Amino acid sequence: MKTRITEMLGIETPIICGGMMRVGTAELAAAASNAGALGVMTALTQPTPEGLAAEIAKCQSLTSKPFAVNLTVGVVASEINYDDYVDVIINSGVKIVETAGRSPEPFMERFKAAGIKVVHKCVAVRHALKAERIGVDVVSIDGFECAGHPGEQDVGGLVLFPAATQALSIPVLASGGIADGRGLAAALSLGCEGINMGTRFLVTQEAPIHEGIKQKVVEMDENQTRLIFRSYRNTARVYKNTIADEVAEIEAAGGDFGQVHHLVSGANQEKAWSTGDIDAGMVTVGMCGGLIHDIPTCEELVKNIMSDAEAIICDRLAGMVAG
Repeated sequence: MKTRITEMLGIETPIICGGMMRVGTAELAAAASNAGALGVMTALTQPTPEGLAAEIAKCQSLTSKPFAVNLTVGVVASEINYDDYVDVIINSGVKIVETAGRSPEPFMERFKAAGIKVVHKCVAVRHALKAERIGVDVVSIDGFECAGHPGEQDVGGLVLFPAATQALSIPVLASGGIADGRGLAAALSLGCEGINMGTRFLVTQEAPIHEGIKQKVVEMDENQTRLIFRSYRNTARVYKNTIADEVAEIEAAGGDFGQVHHLVSGANQEKAWSTGDIDAGMVTVGMCGGLIHDIPTCEELVKNIMSDAEAIICDRLAGMVAG
């Protein structure tokens, strides 16, 4: 399967394993890339630029195929020196960067000079248009179903994806609500050039989180997520656990972020990921968890998605067209 994404990024399938904080390690990124997708490490999973340099080197030792580094700007502690992380990425020889959070405009000149392709994550068409204007190569647009931060517009992928593809001339990746070959076939039919999946890759054998969390996602349905931080205009979609319920109650009572911070701290999130206790902290997961029923290897996942998508496109849909 060839699309503008596979041609531009030099990958075998139009599938991206999106960058996930605390999960986007060298091992997961390499496994996704070796499977024919594009694996994405997360820069800020490493507490220092030196740690990122070591993690990139590890990934380079695990795969000879393209992989990317995610740099999320402006949603974590302000004392981070992003320029140092950018220097590490450029000096490492990595040729694909996924940016998220604030605009990557301050770094675009340096990325371009280094021959780096930039994939920017957006939640609205107007943001995507701005990203195109500043020179990003690809937009990954998140529908309302996505894990993490879906924005405040509440537009689902079925509308958002074609709205983006008709507005932009650069390639668009569909993100949010996609977990299988049906999602890939749908995204392609809506004009996208590929898919960006987080939650689905979270539930693979190589993902560095506790098996108990993976099993909870396997068992969940599409109603087992909750939106929090709405009153702070920083909406997040997370697994509906006791932490999410408590945060929602505090928000409903008019509480400010300081009253929920201890509940959603990074330390509590790490406890959940590492111990398998789903109620230990905030667990980011998308609605597509309701479509996930197994814990495959990355290789098995990519192979199944591609074979299912091809069967849908070549057999089922083709068979509906009158001769």
